[in-house]
Amino acid sequence: MNSPDQLPPAPTLPVIRLKSDRNPGHPWVWSAQIYKPESKLPPGSVVEVQDMKGRFVGRAFWNGHARIALRLLDSHPDQAIDAGWIAARIARAVQLRREWLQLDQVSDAWRVVHSEGDDLSGLIVDRYADILVIEYFAAGMWRFREAIHAALLTHFPGARLYWFAESHVQKQESFDCRSGDVPTAVEVHEHGLRFHAAPGSGHKTGFFADQRDNRKRFAELAKGRRVLDLCCNAGGFAVHAMAAGAREAVGVDLDAGILEIARANAAANNVAVTFEQSDIFDWVRAAVARGEQYDAVILDPAKLTRDRSKVMDALKKYFAMNRMALDIIPPGGLLLTCSCTGLVGESEFLEMLRRVALNAGREIQVLEVRGAGADHPFRTDVPEGRYLKAMYCRVD
Repeated sequence: MNSPDQLPPAPTLPVIRLKSDRNPGHPWVWSAQIYKPESKLPPGSVVEVQDMKGRFVGRAFWNGHARIALRLLDSHPDQAIDAGWIAARIARAVQLRREWLQLDQVSDAWRVVHSEGDDLSGLIVDRYADILVIEYFAAGMWRFREAIHAALLTHFPGARLYWFAESHVQKQESFDCRSGDVPTAVEVHEHGLRFHAAPGSGHKTGFFADQRDNRKRFAELAKGRRVLDLCCNAGGFAVHAMAAGAREAVGVDLDAGILEIARANAAANNVAVTFEQSDIFDWVRAAVARGEQYDAVILDPAKLTRDRSKVMDALKKYFAMNRMALDIIPPGGLLLTCSCTGLVGESEFLEMLRRVALNAGREIQVLEVRGAGADHPFRTDVPEGRYLKAMYCRVD
């Protein structure tokens, strides 16, 4: 029996052995990189990871059903993965946003936890005013849901929690996430403007906090210009641009439902934006035929693929969209072209733009290359965390 001043011994964890004596160099370890355990372990089990020589590597979530067999969590031998560990990591993430980045002074819509970027692999948390949206990507994080929810409520007392996991994630990771009731829509604020957010509505909230800084920067560059917002979603870029002094703004999207939200966002900020439902290729083709030109264009399509084998197809689509956009931009115009497809790297996206310029016989001068806001940090060993590319270009 332990004396009162002694801690009980830490429970012995199942051991998973790597096939290499080198550190994996990435928190994701694939099934081909490990020796399968002799006994079957439930998806999301916490395990100890050792290299092939038996040396300690770290502690991780194990999932024998998933493509990512191990998600490395902590490399300190004396650190247990428990509710206290979860609480400490979430506290560190919130401190970054509130104390370092001072985000409460800018917006009440920001990313609280960015998975590997905050050393919480398989967990994303977004704040929309008094709503916290929790997205689970890993069975291990789902098993810690009570600790996660409790830790979040210590930093956001009284917040409404809404959690979910995409169906394909639940299937890959072998867990069953029952979402709570969909919260009522809420108004969020960003750089002094008002926007509608509706978590769980089927439109990915209708508001993407990762583009917060890019909306402001584009608006600064678009002053006095005629703005075209392609794949406009809820109209954030067009609304920001008009509020900052753009001459005119048109937003185009195929989704009629999200355009209703976009119109409400424009009305809430007392700006005039024309929103039209159309395929962007059809719309631009017709506008070019009428002799229309826009000297500040934003092109921000949805993610084009999650499949590494389809990256070339995605790049072909980006090429077609950007090539089409040049047809409506006069010499000296501005193009902000974005990609949120994490599997498409920055160098690949720039190479696509080089080929677009060559094909069009135009010069594309890249002014800035930006990404998501600082509330979406990424680790140097997890380039996948830097999924958003935003390239500000002058087109001659």
